[in-house]
Amino acid sequence: MAVEPTVRIQRRDFDAAAESARLTAGRSDVGAVVTFTGLCRDEAGTLAALELEHYPGMAEAEIGRIARQAAERWPVSGLTAIHRFGRIEPGKNIVLVVAASAHREAAFAAASFVMDYLKTRAPFWKKEHRRDGSSGDWVEAKAADDAAASRWK
Repeated sequence: MAVEPTVRIQRRDFDAAAESARLTAGRSDVGAVVTFTGLCRDEAGTLAALELEHYPGMAEAEIGRIARQAAERWPVSGLTAIHRFGRIEPGKNIVLVVAASAHREAAFAAASFVMDYLKTRAPFWKKEHRRDGSSGDWVEAKAADDAAASRWK
């Protein structure tokens, strides 16, 4: 039976090391832990912050569905996906995916799968806030993200 992933959508920051430790505490069957942390970029010094909005309830459900698919597809012993919302400044955490497994291949694949689909299917919107005080654009979906997700079909 597949493990039930942990999914959280939250305003507050997260601690990647603590989340990894939670998946491995008291376990001797875990041989690999893969973490991916997505950070807010400063876009060559022009970005003051990103404002991340989400569709409450639907965002958790969709990320949960994606994470459960990964847990069914690969033999992971733990899987966590955390996505922040609100105003996030450059250099700060946005998203975390942690996958634990007996073997590295499964951990890497599960983490990549979750991130690829999270980028294309989770209902989040990002608005740029510029250093010059102006409000930037809503960030458009990228064809490269769709291409990355298509490799899992």
